[in-house]
This record gives sequence, C-alpha cells and structure tokens, in this order.
Amino acid sequence: MDGSTETEIATIALGEAALRLHPADDVAVAKAPLFAGQTLVEGDLRITVCQPQMTLGGRPIPTGHKVALREIAAGAPVHRYGQVIGFATRTIAPGEHVHVHNVGILGPEEEGLERETVFGVDVRPAVPAPADEQRTFMGYRRADGRVGTRNTIAVISTVNCSAHAAREIARHFTPERLAAFPCVDGVVALTHTLGCPMRYTLLRRTLAGMARHPNVGGFVLVGLGCETNQAADLMTEYGLSGPALVIQELGGLRRTVQAGIEAVEALLPQVNEVARTPQPASALTVALQCGGSDSWSGVTANPVVGLVSDEIVRQGGAVVLTETPEIYGAEHLLTRRAVSREIGAELLAQVRWWEAYARRMGFDLDQNRSVGNQAGGLTTIYEKSLGAVIKAGSTPLTGVYEYAAPVTTRGLAFMNSPGYDPVAVTGQVAGGCTLVLFTTGRGSVLGFELAPTIKIATTTALYARMADDMDLDAGRVLAGEPPAAVADELFELLLAVASGQPSKSEAQGVGEAEFVPWDVEGTL
Repeated sequence: MDGSTETEIATIALGEAALRLHPADDVAVAKAPLFAGQTLVEGDLRITVCQPQMTLGGRPIPTGHKVALREIAAGAPVHRYGQVIGFATRTIAPGEHVHVHNVGILGPEEEGLERETVFGVDVRPAVPAPADEQRTFMGYRRADGRVGTRNTIAVISTVNCSAHAAREIARHFTPERLAAFPCVDGVVALTHTLGCPMRYTLLRRTLAGMARHPNVGGFVLVGLGCETNQAADLMTEYGLSGPALVIQELGGLRRTVQAGIEAVEALLPQVNEVARTPQPASALTVALQCGGSDSWSGVTANPVVGLVSDEIVRQGGAVVLTETPEIYGAEHLLTRRAVSREIGAELLAQVRWWEAYARRMGFDLDQNRSVGNQAGGLTTIYEKSLGAVIKAGSTPLTGVYEYAAPVTTRGLAFMNSPGYDPVAVTGQVAGGCTLVLFTTGRGSVLGFELAPTIKIATTTALYARMADDMDLDAGRVLAGEPPAAVADELFELLLAVASGQPSKSEAQGVGEAEFVPWDVEGTL
C-alpha cells in the first residue's frame, strides 16, 4: 500500500482528464475514458462523473466524448468552442455524459440559436509574405499561366455507357509503357454513372473542369453516341479542343479502345514536353476536406490545416472550403469574414437552398452526421460544422462558388456541394484545386487520382493503426506539441507532394472510383 486513499485515487485534475476549449463552454472533451465516481477538479470547479445506466450501461464516457461541467437546464443551449452545438433535451447534471441521448438541435425557424447574421466584422486582411519568405515548388506551368502539381492525360467518359471503354484505354498505359515519357505522371480514367437521360448542366461543368484542369496536359473524350450529354456539344459549350471518340460511330467497343490508345499515344510526346520547373506557392489552389470526422477533428487536425490555409493565403495562393451541410450552424462565422456583404449573402443563399432542399427531400440536415461521427463523439450537425470550418483558418472569405465552377479568386473561397466526400472533392478539383488536404478522425481512405490527397489523422492512435494511409499525425497536438510546429511540417509536406512526392493514397493507386459528379439534377 502506498498510503493513497480511495478519494485521492478518484480525484484528477480536469486538464489531465478532459479538454475545455473555451471558458464559456458547458462541456469538456474526455482525453481518456472517464469512469463514474471520478472527481474532476480545477480551481473552484469540482464535479463527479456520473453515468446513468440508461445511456452507456455503466460503461465509462469514451475518449472524445463530452462531459458536463455544470448543470444544463432542459431547453438551454449547450456550448462548445464558445458556440452553441445544440440544446439540452432534458436537464443534464454536472459530470454527466453529454451526447445524442440528451442534446438535440432546433429547426431553422426556431428561436434560441445564436447565429447572428453579420457581414465582414471579423475581416483581417492577410499580410503577404515578404520576398525572402516566399516559397516555391516544382510544378508544371501551362501555356495560359496556370500551374499543375501533376502532368496527366485524362480519358473522360461523357456517359456511363462509355465508362468501360475509357477505363480500358487508360489501363493500357502501364508504368512500363510510360517509361519513355518521364514528364507524364499517368493516364487517368474519369468515369461516372451519369450522362443519359438527365439534365446535365452540373455534369458538363464538372467534365469541362477536368478537361481543362491544370494537372491535365491533354485529354480524350469517349462517348457512346446516343446519350443526352453529347461530346460535341460539351466541347462547343466550353471551348474544348481535343480528340472525341464515339463508340457507335467507330463500330463498337474494341475499335474505340484501340482508337483511344492511338489518341493517347499521339498526345504523349507533346504532354511530355512540359517539365517541372520552380513555381511560386501563390500558384497553388488547395481543397480543404474532412471525412470520417470525430470529436478530435476540431481540436487537432482541422486547426493544423487552418494554420496551413492561412500560410497558403499569405503566400498568395487559394484554399477552397466546401460541403454546405457541414458548415450548417457555423455559417455565421464565415459571413463575419466575408470581404463584402454580397459575398456573405451568397454564402447564406447556399445555406438557405440546402434548408429548402432538405425539406423537399424529407430529411433534416442533422442527418449529415454519420454513424462514425456519432461514435467519435459528435452529437449534432452544429458541433460537426463548428469543428469543420476551422480548416479555413482565419483569413477573409473572398469568393463563393457554385459546384464545379472555376475558382478565380485568391484567398479563402467557398464552394457549394453536398457533404459526401467524393462528390465534394470532385467539385473542388473540377473548380481547379490541384491538391487536397483531408483530415480524418475515424480513418477515411479516400484519394483522388487527378489531385494528390494528403491525409491528416486526428489522433496518434489512428495514425499508428492506419500508417499506410495517413500522411501526417496531428494527434501530437494532444500530447503537447505546438499546433504551429505540426502545421509547419504539414506545409513542407504539401510543397513536397506538390513537387511530385506521392501521397500515401496516391502511392496505393487510390482515386479512380472517387470521381463522383453531383447528381443533384436527377435522373429521368
């Protein structure tokens, strides 16, 4: 016996057991499992963990989940990040597990949600990096001045009926067959399930964005012939110039594949003429994404990405946030950073469209939370959104774009999209993003073949468990490493990947199936 009493063993400093993110928060996030009977102390605060049998069956509050720091009355707002994440559906006792069994959200028409619509009051103009701090990477400069991080040839199907042909064409060009063209990073098939019969505005905009993407040195379109989305119309509408193969005109699948191989072979020498050269970091346009999020996403990985976003903007580059359902409940933080009332109003219009869309389709936006999100401690869409917007750093919101529209502004931009990761990333890349920063707490393995995807794990345990898939461990922040130091490492990794170093997903060949254009317009 060491003389310790049972009371001493059950008493622990709040900061050792849980993390309170803002002085006004009603909850703290458990850093390790919290057991009933443990007493958490900090100054005058003293709470005892209580775990009603009805919630977890006597099991501890899991790591990443929330514990109440004070009594929260039924109907009262619950705060995390200093913001409202939901409302107590019954009275919550101090020390109690705070989650879906006792917290919910109100509809947009309800009173009480502290989402004040204010424009531009938090705009802090980015200070450009001085000349001696401006960074470069080894990129591919196109004739129009845009810069790619990869130099590929894209084989693009106009309709699902030509998808197999496009894949067969691309698969012909193995690394062995491309060895004679060292400046060509690959031949990529971009296929999908759409094209006929349907309205095709978004599909066409997406396919055109891929054809003229900075990472694409040349492209071949492949169609069936009778589809609504005609290749000739697509090329005319968007001013594209390149080979367009039509299966019905060429006499079938085998002849089309052979013609496609010949078309790519004709493109290879000219695409190979473009070599990597030093390019300014200001040429980067980076997609900001999260998937398989958990409660630590807004504490470790997303804040680290936010610091990198600010550095990219300081360098003169652009970052693109998306997934409108995943800023729901946090959009007021972005409108406060809008450089004009018009841009802030455009963002709000996208949020209101989603509210109406949800009502029309018979679901609510809180359903955006997945099973994994909930298991990881995320209780409401508001909480998920407040953690997600942190990826956007602190710089002004300079542009708001529709799905897959070309991103032409520098700084922070927002693009409308669903919260489904492959669809959202497809829109960002179609808009011109040449790299993807992707945070994950549960362990997403998403990649994107046209734009290298860098995965940032929220915890060290996840990084160790999925070492083949995770590029960086942001969980070190929980162990006390300064977020700025981890962000510096991520920024250097970003420049290295932009210069040709394969990301973990890229090295495994992940990314072909993740090209998923948004089917919002429906199929007839």
